[in-house]
Amino acid sequence: MTAVEPRWRTSTRSGDTGGNCVEVADNLTGVVLVRDSKDRLGPALTFGPESWRTFVAATRLR
Repeated sequence: MTAVEPRWRTSTRSGDTGGNCVEVADNLTGVVLVRDSKDRLGPALTFGPESWRTFVAATRLR
Protein backbone atom coordinates (compact mmCIF):
# COMPACT_ATOMS: atom_id res chain seq x y z
CA MET A 1 0.00 0.00 0.00
CA THR A 2 1.35 3.42 -0.97
CA ALA A 3 0.62 6.54 1.07
CA VAL A 4 -0.51 9.56 -0.93
CA GLU A 5 1.54 12.68 -0.27
CA PRO A 6 -0.13 16.11 -0.24
CA ARG A 7 0.34 17.95 -3.55
CA TRP A 8 0.67 21.58 -2.49
CA ARG A 9 -0.23 24.52 -4.74
CA THR A 10 -0.02 28.23 -4.07
CA SER A 11 -3.21 30.23 -3.93
CA THR A 12 -4.09 31.98 -7.17
CA ARG A 13 -4.66 35.12 -5.05
CA SER A 14 -1.02 35.14 -3.93
CA GLY A 15 1.28 37.55 -5.68
CA ASP A 16 4.85 37.12 -6.87
CA THR A 17 6.29 39.41 -4.20
CA GLY A 18 6.74 36.74 -1.51
CA GLY A 19 4.17 38.33 0.77
CA ASN A 20 1.24 36.69 2.49
CA CYS A 21 0.67 33.38 0.74
CA VAL A 22 -1.15 30.18 1.49
CA GLU A 23 -0.76 26.77 -0.05
CA VAL A 24 -3.55 24.25 -0.45
CA ALA A 25 -3.38 20.48 -0.86
CA ASP A 26 -6.71 19.16 -2.10
CA ASN A 27 -5.58 15.88 -3.65
CA LEU A 28 -6.20 13.79 -0.54
CA THR A 29 -9.38 11.81 -0.02
CA GLY A 30 -11.76 13.47 2.44
CA VAL A 31 -9.48 16.29 3.57
CA VAL A 32 -8.13 19.65 2.38
CA LEU A 33 -4.93 20.99 3.95
CA VAL A 34 -3.95 24.68 4.13
CA ARG A 35 -0.58 26.03 5.26
CA ASP A 36 1.52 29.19 5.31
CA SER A 37 3.92 29.17 2.36
CA LYS A 38 6.56 30.90 4.47
CA ASP A 39 6.45 28.13 7.11
CA ARG A 40 6.14 24.92 5.11
CA LEU A 41 7.32 22.77 8.02
CA GLY A 42 4.83 24.38 10.38
CA PRO A 43 1.28 23.29 11.10
CA ALA A 44 -1.46 22.95 8.49
CA LEU A 45 -5.15 23.62 8.93
CA THR A 46 -7.41 20.69 8.08
CA PHE A 47 -10.82 21.10 6.46
CA GLY A 48 -13.40 18.65 5.23
CA PRO A 49 -14.09 19.10 1.50
CA GLU A 50 -17.57 20.60 2.03
CA SER A 51 -16.31 23.03 4.67
CA TRP A 52 -13.50 24.10 2.33
CA ARG A 53 -15.93 24.68 -0.57
CA THR A 54 -18.16 26.76 1.73
CA PHE A 55 -15.18 28.83 2.90
CA VAL A 56 -13.93 29.46 -0.65
CA ALA A 57 -17.42 30.40 -1.86
CA ALA A 58 -17.86 32.85 1.03
CA THR A 59 -14.53 34.55 0.36
CA ARG A 60 -15.36 35.00 -3.33
CA LEU A 61 -18.31 37.19 -2.36
CA ARG A 62 -15.99 39.82 -0.91
